[in-house]
Parts: sequence; structure tokens; C-alpha cells
Amino acid sequence: MHSERSVFQKWVDFVTFPIRAPIAIPFGDDDKFGVSSLQTERFDYVAKEVQGYCLDIGCGPGNRFITKCMKGNGVGIDVIRHDGLTDENVVEDMTHLPFSDNTFDSATFIANFNHIPRPIRVAELADAHRCLKDGGNVIVTAATPLAWILVHKVGFFFERVLGRPRSSEQDDELFCTDDHVVDVLEQAGFRNITKKYFFTQWLLNHLFVGWKQNI
Repeated sequence: MHSERSVFQKWVDFVTFPIRAPIAIPFGDDDKFGVSSLQTERFDYVAKEVQGYCLDIGCGPGNRFITKCMKGNGVGIDVIRHDGLTDENVVEDMTHLPFSDNTFDSATFIANFNHIPRPIRVAELADAHRCLKDGGNVIVTAATPLAWILVHKVGFFFERVLGRPRSSEQDDELFCTDDHVVDVLEQAGFRNITKKYFFTQWLLNHLFVGWKQNI
């Protein structure tokens, strides 16, 4: 289902990371100049943790993780009607997802956890937990505070210049600590939470995996 980057490509991406990071902001999420975009890289790490039918929350333009990386094996949703999304992809209230209990094998939050308004963060993750099958998992990507601040400050500027739609900035936090991410996941019902680093991004980015357990 998922086509993983080659070992050679991973080493190229590792060596060029200081160049790729600033290039990614103005040039977007497509691979260029023989190196992987930061989005491709995140997708690669996340896809390894996905178990099957996947709910990608905050899917962004084109629903790319589901359509390209998961080959359509899942559903992508967002609160914003980005380019390439249909009515089925747009969900205004992420705390009441339009899916039955025990529907998905995995749920993903890719580079968007800090965009979830803090007052509803636990409720949103808890409803994702409801939609997962027993033994399903959630994958949340995160970054170190310094990396998160730099990327989002510069990213906000380019989004304004390029006129890209996004959620309102008053709901955003520049970064979330790892302890906070874990706390939200635990409050939402997830257990056995582990942290895995992105080697090719010089350990500045990582992900958390939590599990829905039988009680």
C-alpha cells in the first residue's frame, strides 16, 4: 500500500535537511531537486505505523495522505474546504465525528495537533478514540519547540503572501510540549504511548503512537 523511501533517498534527505527545511516553506509540499519534501517525509514515517483503514484528521489540500500514501484506504477530513476536498471531507465539529464506533484501524493527526483549539483538544482526540476499533492506534506528529516555532512563524508569513486558507491564528499554539501531547492522549483514552524520532530530520521531529485497548 505504502511505497517507502529507499535507503539511499533517506540518506540524501538526512544530509540535505538543513537546506530542505527552508526550501519547503515557499516551495510547498512537492518533492523537488531530488530530495523529499517535509510532507513526504512525515507521511513516510506515519504510514509505517498505520494498521489498515485510516482516518486522517486535518487532511489538508487534496487529502494527500489518504489518496497518495494510503492509496485511498481510508477517509480524510478537515474543518476547512481546501482545494480538492468534497462535502464528505469537510467536518465542522471535530468533537462529533460522523462515523460509527469501531470503524477505523488507525487515526492520524499529521503536523496539526497544535492547530486544534486547546479547549476541545481532549474531546477531539476522544472522539477519534471512539471511532477506532479495539486494538486500533492513533499517530500524532510533533516537533521540538524550537523547530515548531521557526517553521510556523515563517509558514504563517508565506501563507498570507500566497493566500493559502488556514484555521484562525487565535486558535493556534506555536508549539505543544511532549508532556502535553501525551497528557491529551491519555485523557482521551489512549494507552501504551510511545515516541519515535524522525532520523532524517535530525531528531527535530517525531511522532507519538497510542493504542485503544480492550477493557
